[in-house]
Amino acid sequence: MSDVSHSHDEENHEGPIKTPKQLLVTIFFSFVVPVIAIVMLASYVTDDKRPAAGSDGLTPEAIARRIAPVGAVTVKDVANPASWKTGEQVFAAQCSACHAAGLAGAPKFGDAAAWAPRIAQGYDVLLTSALKGKNAMSPQGGGDFSDIEVGRAVVYMANKAGANFPEPAAPTAEAAPAPAAEPVAAAPAPVEARPAEPAAVVVAAAAVPAVAATNAPPALFTQVCSACHGAGIAGAPKFGDKAAWAPRLAQGIDGLTASAIKGKNAMPPRGGSQGSDADIKAVVTYMVNAVK
Repeated sequence: MSDVSHSHDEENHEGPIKTPKQLLVTIFFSFVVPVIAIVMLASYVTDDKRPAAGSDGLTPEAIARRIAPVGAVTVKDVANPASWKTGEQVFAAQCSACHAAGLAGAPKFGDAAAWAPRIAQGYDVLLTSALKGKNAMSPQGGGDFSDIEVGRAVVYMANKAGANFPEPAAPTAEAAPAPAAEPVAAAPAPVEARPAEPAAVVVAAAAVPAVAATNAPPALFTQVCSACHGAGIAGAPKFGDKAAWAPRLAQGIDGLTASAIKGKNAMPPRGGSQGSDADIKAVVTYMVNAVK
């Protein structure tokens, strides 16, 4: 009787793990599975902060570019070489609109085959074409840079395509002329001999109003849109060309603005800029008013 009772107690004290295989399975589910669950939970929590696949649209840099102001007032001393832009800066600001993709016959940036016949002409010929304009390219590509800055951009693009042009040197400052000797001041004339200043002339000069720049182009047009619309590149209606704009005017300002925001044909969305809807509409209104 005691043997039976002892055997029964041993059976009651046996655990659910009876084999090494069951022990390994238990360890796996006790440690590995919780770790996997924690990793998946952490991934789920941070998933909303990740950008879409293949896009950097939510990175701080991309957001900063979108909210950056379209234009800024820059005071530049053209006589100070330290204020001049580098070739890369001029390319990014003005030349990339056409040369980055090779639009309207412009040699594509870095395309050695497209640049080879142009490099063979020499730096001076390329600089003259850039300054005066050639084919669809307007003078300076529509920009407003010094000759040295344009030359730097030419050298930057050509050298990236296999040229070995030297950086254009800044002009040496000419010696300033010696100041002339101050003239000896003549004795003032007697009060009776001084002719009275014509009051009518003074009043007339004060009455001339300052000319207000009411038709100044928006900054976005000057910086971005003029690259194509200034010369009618890649099918873009040329600025001021009534015949080219006539069939488009039927869409109205809102319709043209929507096309500019979404992009159409060769024009990328917003013309490739970061301009706001209001900025785009201001540019469209400016170009439409020019052909009315």
